[in-house]
Amino acid sequence: MLKRERGIVPAFAPKAPLSWISFALSLTVFIAAALMLYHILRGIDPNKLVAALKATNPRTLLAGGGFVAAGYLTLTFYDLFALRTIGRADLAYRVAALGGFTSYSVGHNIGASVFSGGAVRYHIYSSYGLSVVDVTKICFIAGLTFWLGNVAVLGLGILYAPEAARALDHLPLWANRGFAIFLLALLAAYVAWVSTRPRLIGREKWHLILPGGGLTLLQIMIGIIDLGCCAAAMYMLMPPQPNLGFVTVAVIFVAATLLGFASHAPGGLGVFDTAMLIGLWQFNKEELVAGLLLFRLLYYIVPFVLSLFILGIREALVGRGVPSAAAPAPAAIAEAGEYMRRQSDTT
Repeated sequence: MLKRERGIVPAFAPKAPLSWISFALSLTVFIAAALMLYHILRGIDPNKLVAALKATNPRTLLAGGGFVAAGYLTLTFYDLFALRTIGRADLAYRVAALGGFTSYSVGHNIGASVFSGGAVRYHIYSSYGLSVVDVTKICFIAGLTFWLGNVAVLGLGILYAPEAARALDHLPLWANRGFAIFLLALLAAYVAWVSTRPRLIGREKWHLILPGGGLTLLQIMIGIIDLGCCAAAMYMLMPPQPNLGFVTVAVIFVAATLLGFASHAPGGLGVFDTAMLIGLWQFNKEELVAGLLLFRLLYYIVPFVLSLFILGIREALVGRGVPSAAAPAPAAIAEAGEYMRRQSDTT
């Protein structure tokens, strides 16, 4: 079904020496997190964990699922924004929703979301006449939205609650506040930079004009809403006591998510969970692990199954009835991968 898309993934993989350094760092993060997770979980009582899962209020589970749904809804606007940025306003929202939801739900679970999600995006968007170049640009703009949102949430959150970051980095409060100010200053500088005049990146057919100041603020808002919904879902599934503030939980959640993303493990498995358990040490371990398991069920497993079902139905209905887009030349695919690597390194 995804013959052409499977060919894209290895071609997208960066081959520069820097990629080996990135791989080594990711592997180091994963191994360290796995060892720490084993140390944290070895004292957990399985019976208490099962009891905590059974004690979860159905309304709490429903509220968490609602915030997860809102988060995935926001993710569809990543792709809609990217399509408008590259000049494809002719494509309806339903196309962006299909591409955004399926690519992110698959990428979140498989790992290396730039490549796995990019393959899913190409499978969908190529049916509407988009080329490898177009899909590469969509992936870049969507990734930029994600990072702008993360910088904004971490900057504002740590500035408001520096003790939240202290649970993970063990730095003085003044150092965390200074880091938050640095992040916000960096964000403000970027907004000012794209506001002064059109900013062109890339070269030849890979060139892309970055969104201007006003549109960049919209990008940031989309990212903040997405992360806010995800953090709210986690917050709803946490134990009721002790009653930590939402901002504190959100800062730890976003930091844990970024650490999981850096590990390239599917769903940040092990790394995300370790960071959450360390950052939220005040909670009962069995109850917190129960919340993490339920979050994984709602945010990873359910959307993944649903996206596979949607892709399967779409393939059965239109896969053989619609003329296939021409397969991209290997040289073009390789150039796309190199372009994505360079742009991701610079951002």
